[in-house]
Amino acid sequence: MRMDETPQDETGALLLAAARRAIAYRADPTAHPPATDYAACLAAFDGPLSEAGEPGADVLDALVARAEPGLRASVGPRFFGWVIGNSHPVGVAADWLTAAWGQNTANHFAAPAAAAAETVAARWLLELLRLPAECSVGFVTGATMASFVALAAARGEVLRRAGWDVEAQGLFGAPPVRVLIGEEAHASVFSALHYLGFGKASLIRVPADAEGVMRPDAFEDLLAREVPEGAPLIVVTQAGHIHSGATDAHERLVPLAQARAGWVHVDGAFGLWARACPARAHLAAGVEAADSWATDGHKWLQTPFDCGYAIVRDAGAHRRAMTIAASYLPPVSEHERDPSHYVPELSRRARGFASWALLRHFGRNGIAAMVERHCAQARLLAGLLATEPGITVLNEVVLNQVAVRFGGAVAGAPEGAQGDALTRATIAAVQEEGTCFAAGASWRGRWILRLSVIGASTTDDDIRLSAQAIIDAWRRVASAAGAL
Repeated sequence: MRMDETPQDETGALLLAAARRAIAYRADPTAHPPATDYAACLAAFDGPLSEAGEPGADVLDALVARAEPGLRASVGPRFFGWVIGNSHPVGVAADWLTAAWGQNTANHFAAPAAAAAETVAARWLLELLRLPAECSVGFVTGATMASFVALAAARGEVLRRAGWDVEAQGLFGAPPVRVLIGEEAHASVFSALHYLGFGKASLIRVPADAEGVMRPDAFEDLLAREVPEGAPLIVVTQAGHIHSGATDAHERLVPLAQARAGWVHVDGAFGLWARACPARAHLAAGVEAADSWATDGHKWLQTPFDCGYAIVRDAGAHRRAMTIAASYLPPVSEHERDPSHYVPELSRRARGFASWALLRHFGRNGIAAMVERHCAQARLLAGLLATEPGITVLNEVVLNQVAVRFGGAVAGAPEGAQGDALTRATIAAVQEEGTCFAAGASWRGRWILRLSVIGASTTDDDIRLSAQAIIDAWRRVASAAGAL
């Protein structure tokens, strides 16, 4: 039998073996030691390419043996390193079926069930986030591509208003588009703009306040000074600063931009989900008046990777920027939603199945409760850490992000280089000990430990256990450095 032939009984055995392996791992992701580094993983995976091939069961065993030592426990309850959801079991189960069904969600004819799931999940998503019902939604890999898609629509529309058809004429000779963006916008948005031909030096960067969001006075001043009347204009805001969790003042910024016929795009990778929680919705007030939004499913919705949503108020502009047409593809009525008209890919995963399953599983109340719980847990974590001498919480904890600095509040420990060294050493100690996983970043010229509370399985006990582990790591580092 050839290696590319698998009888049905072997297929069933292989899939069951994979399921058992997955179930065993998910039973306690934190039971494994901290992940080995890339070099060790590379050495484990490396080797000559097989000449004759290997049986599927042997390959599966080899994959698990090599992969599991290098897995971060991002599906566990004490993973705070980045804004990464838990890949909820309901979504994982739906995603297993998605892979088994093997649907290429290119259009509603090639994959009718996948297209229908996207259509309904998109409607539910708009209802949940309280965004305009007329919006179109593209199911993409994540917030980076969601911003790319939405900003492509923005570029085409603001140029169309200026009498230029970028889809037909390209960018050579086009009127210059002014882009206003906060100086502390997320790196993914700068990348999306770069992909679309907006050079980094051409962006008009708005100074940020202590929480990292745009200062409205500076925005208004730059809008008046740097953007000529009638010039094509795109404004990029954020809902959920990556370190502080803060959100731009949309109630002030959006009307200013739209008074100049500007397109406002919101990077809401995780902060947009505050709108799904009545107790937190005020944090993103005014966001609904924008023109486009980017957000992730694999953050607060807890979908498996990868899943993001490009949401655009003007569905026509969205389609003009993204539609892929060919004679062999079925024609689609303007009244039907064709999945490939809203994303850059023709061949892609059926992300709508897991999104539909998790939206149905959690429901409106479940999402709201989870967002509020994580915000409360972030405040609990910040409060526990702030009681320890030498630990400083730098941000106002309004959402799920906590930014922590070590050593700056200790008498005789300078805020600069030594504070950086103490903070980085504490981060390394936390990661080596392994009770929880957290990572560092440089913010406003200082190294911080950034904690993102967003896992569906995280409990208050996990927060307390993690806080104590971080405090203990800091005490060890401070003692060794003579900082206490």
